[in-house]
Amino acid sequence: MFTKFNNKFNTIFLDTSSPSFEVSDKVNVILSPSLYWVKKLSLPVKYERDAKKLLPSVFEDILPHGNYSYSVYKSGNDFFAFAYEDKKILDTLSKKGISASNIANVYFAQSELTSINGALKISETQSVYMKDDILILVPCCWIEESSTLNVREITLSNHSIALKQFGHIVDEKSIYNIGAILLVLIMLVSAQYMITTQKIAGIRYEIDDIFTKNNLKSTMFQNKAMLKNYVATHERQTKIREYISVLLSSKLKSSEKLSLLSLKNNILEADFSDLSEATQKEISEKLQLNKVKFKSSMSKDNWHVEITL
Repeated sequence: MFTKFNNKFNTIFLDTSSPSFEVSDKVNVILSPSLYWVKKLSLPVKYERDAKKLLPSVFEDILPHGNYSYSVYKSGNDFFAFAYEDKKILDTLSKKGISASNIANVYFAQSELTSINGALKISETQSVYMKDDILILVPCCWIEESSTLNVREITLSNHSIALKQFGHIVDEKSIYNIGAILLVLIMLVSAQYMITTQKIAGIRYEIDDIFTKNNLKSTMFQNKAMLKNYVATHERQTKIREYISVLLSSKLKSSEKLSLLSLKNNILEADFSDLSEATQKEISEKLQLNKVKFKSSMSKDNWHVEITL
């Protein structure tokens, strides 16, 4: 199923000497041995992911200077390891008229031409053939007989690779420049951090000084609790003053008296003696106008008022 999916696209064979292609749809690309390095290896690991970690050291002695990516697949007990330059391949594709957006999948000729017999001619001047399980690229004049490569007859494998794009390749000079910029940024951030830390320490000192001078508690939780109590006390005392002011501001006749004004728990009590009904009504309306909740009762000549705080 995977092979059929890959083969629904046309396939091209890409070599540095290939002619330009006219491509409008996506294509599968088979890379000529001129575009990668390959080794057949017997490694002391079991899985491809473990083998891939070893490839930079495996190829370091033979690769020219450059920025390489690595790939590997297992065949039997051996591994076929590849090193390639993404930029070189992408540049070659671009020169041959193929943009990155037209690439469906990319394969190595090593993995796709394993079943060839004899030599295959890939251009007017070059041929490929298998030697010790490695696909070799040689001049045509080195081979007496060779047939022409027909990519339509190739059944693609699942050993595709993904090319890295968008400026992933950075030379050493650029790395040093980027490193220098990062170092400067780190120094600036560190300096700013030290300045901020000193400011925070200064603010904390000022806070501690304020706490000491004002006999505040050691934690904000305790101080908030104290503040809540002070606010509640202030509100209660304000209400008491307002209610007493309403009671004392009542205009009494010479025969009328405020005989008692007391505060017990949350009850403010007032006793008036010899009040006329008109004066009682006036005081009641004034209390209601100030939205004071109260209860009143009459006992003989005494008019009793209770206000709940």
